[in-house]
Amino acid sequence: MNRLLFLGSIGLQEIIIIALIVLLLFGGKKIPELMKGLGRGVRSFKEGMNATDDASPSKPDDTSK
Repeated sequence: MNRLLFLGSIGLQEIIIIALIVLLLFGGKKIPELMKGLGRGVRSFKEGMNATDDASPSKPDDTSK
């Protein structure tokens, strides 16, 4: 598990250090609020992408020739 999807060569130790720094900066009570906001943002982004797909014009049907 040395390589995660897009993180390159970040290992478990680096992830733990980053998590500790985030915990120190924001505190234990603020982190759930940050995650909730992040989830809302991701949901809004997905809804926007789906709305863009629904609004795109459909391709003409070539089977009627």
